[in-house]
Amino acid sequence: MKKTLALFAAVALVAGANAEDKIVIKGSDTLGAKMVPQLAEAYKEAGNEVSFEIAAEGSSSAFTNLLAGTADIGMSSRNIKDSEVDEFTAKGMEIKDWIGAYDMIGVIVNENSSIEGLTVEQIEGIFTGDITDWSEVGGDAGPISVYTRNTSSGTYKSFQEMAMNKRDYGADTQKMAGNEQIAEEVAKNANGIGYVGLAYTDKDGIKAVAVNDVELKPENAKDYPIARSLHYYTIDGKLSEAATKFLTWATTDEKAAEIVSRVGFIALSE
Repeated sequence: MKKTLALFAAVALVAGANAEDKIVIKGSDTLGAKMVPQLAEAYKEAGNEVSFEIAAEGSSSAFTNLLAGTADIGMSSRNIKDSEVDEFTAKGMEIKDWIGAYDMIGVIVNENSSIEGLTVEQIEGIFTGDITDWSEVGGDAGPISVYTRNTSSGTYKSFQEMAMNKRDYGADTQKMAGNEQIAEEVAKNANGIGYVGLAYTDKDGIKAVAVNDVELKPENAKDYPIARSLHYYTIDGKLSEAATKFLTWATTDEKAAEIVSRVGFIALSE
């Protein structure tokens, strides 16, 4: 019996020594569809023995999963709300914010559109439903088809705050699950308009318009009216050593910065 117990103990020790650390990351589609998976892959290729579970379900899910203990790291393309902070505080948790990159939200139209630029006021009018025909903003006559993110998206809320004067979206706007879906719909619709993160503006069939005469280029980020930071959120004091090591690498390492830039966002070093 003692030999059997000793054998089980030895097997358990070996299994524990060989067990791979797992990091669960959930939240924003803007971060989770391209940037974070590529960072995770590069991190593993650098010799770090760790596995990742990444779920891009919208920024709001970052906080619900952190609260529930079903994620180590939450990805968000918006700042945490005061009401969300209160939920963590009520459970005796303190949230920690890590800036992962900077972004510019591109307003995109079909590549064949005659529109090359819009003002923030015109964008507000289009997305709230006050402006419904392209001829009202100097384009060829035609009904405007508006594509937005869904309500769980941080981009949905960020755009509402920065480009729509915090007004409600128009009743006829069509809600999409992610950046890729918006780009695809606008590419198919000559009268389409939508918004996506900087990393998603190079798709075939679309073009980003200038906003207030400022072109969507990383070097213009300080002057571009619809710019933001992208975040990782964690619970202070509850982050594993493996997750801490990865986040430190993802926000400080030169290789990580190269990946952020290559994906299409703006690295912290820039």
